Amino acid sequence: MSAPVAFVLKGYPRLSETFIAQEILALEQRGLDIVIVSLRQPTDTRRHPVHEEIKAPVLYLPEFPSREPVRVAKAWRRARRREGYGAAKKQWLRDLRRDFSVVRIRSFFQALVLAEEFSPDAGRFHAHYLHTPASVTRYAAMARGTSWSCSAHARDIWTTPDWEKRDKLGDLEWLVTCTDYGFQHLSGLAPEPARLELVYHGLDFSRLPAPPQARGNNDGSSETDAVTILSVGRAVPKKGYDCLLEALAALPEGLHWRFVHIGFGDLLDELKRRAQDLGIDDKVTWMGAQPHDQVIEAYRSADLFVLANRVAEDGDMDGLPNVIVEAQSQGLPCLSTSISAIPELIENGVNGVLVAPDDVGALRAELARLIANPALRERLGARGSDRVRRDFSHERGIDQLARRFGLPETSARLRA
Repeated sequence: MSAPVAFVLKGYPRLSETFIAQEILALEQRGLDIVIVSLRQPTDTRRHPVHEEIKAPVLYLPEFPSREPVRVAKAWRRARRREGYGAAKKQWLRDLRRDFSVVRIRSFFQALVLAEEFSPDAGRFHAHYLHTPASVTRYAAMARGTSWSCSAHARDIWTTPDWEKRDKLGDLEWLVTCTDYGFQHLSGLAPEPARLELVYHGLDFSRLPAPPQARGNNDGSSETDAVTILSVGRAVPKKGYDCLLEALAALPEGLHWRFVHIGFGDLLDELKRRAQDLGIDDKVTWMGAQPHDQVIEAYRSADLFVLANRVAEDGDMDGLPNVIVEAQSQGLPCLSTSISAIPELIENGVNGVLVAPDDVGALRAELARLIANPALRERLGARGSDRVRRDFSHERGIDQLARRFGLPETSARLRA
């Protein structure tokens, strides 16, 4: 049995991070001894089925250290006796001078609790996300004198300042990231680019049904058989839902459609009000957060998937949204934007449609074209499903991660 590995996450479990849960389960099944470390208490009231299968225990760090002063003080007293404490504190103070924030202060005290409460036989620390989770992981690993690694994704890459990315990339043992777009950016900052590896998330097709044999031939001409447009994503600026609502409101009156949104987020109430102001609220269904089986069923029953991604004002943007990969796995035609890593999956006009971000006119035009053309939707959906099932199985990525964690080689051929 391998030494336990701490997987440091921002929160666990989270409905929006199915890909992380599937990765943890797959690595457990390969023999990795994982302890999940969460910086926050769970906020989602529901769980995905995959969460119930994960055996890893969960260590919740003090989300607000001031509310657990005794726990933090005990960890601090013990940590001060460690040989690596001085280096960890020095690094934290250096970071704090460049980024004086409550989050930075909290990260250090969470790191002390992690260093002292995690198993003394720990093999390594691994962070999911290069921003706060990696900071906590880095300080804890320095205090313990052990190695650490990281999985970088999207927001964490684009909202972390370059100086901090360079420091972390020079200190960690290895890093994987899930898009070539992010990989190229980080490689340009890394002192040793060989420490980095591109690992697409992929999907576990054993958990997914085959695409439906056929979808409806509705073309928007019938009010009783309206075309169902689905989007799955958090209500946050980078998802572009305000742009999407504007485009929907501008569709020709003769086209009959309904829009279904799955997800939560800070902008949800604002988006509901915007739909009312635009006069389309009677055509919009806000489902909120849903468990994964319900999301899959929504893909299968919809006619078109849309995600109007953009770069937010703070630089945040998606990489390759997992929901697009999932939607295509179910043969659902996808309309999105040509930013970040989305073109790594969707080739415009071949297995999906891409428009420029924030271009309401182009988005409206493509929506109208796809709503009115079921044959085009069918063709794009079939090609999207073929591409995903050929190139985005998660087995390849799990093989890469297993190798990084020192697990025995278990190729797809050997598993077969």
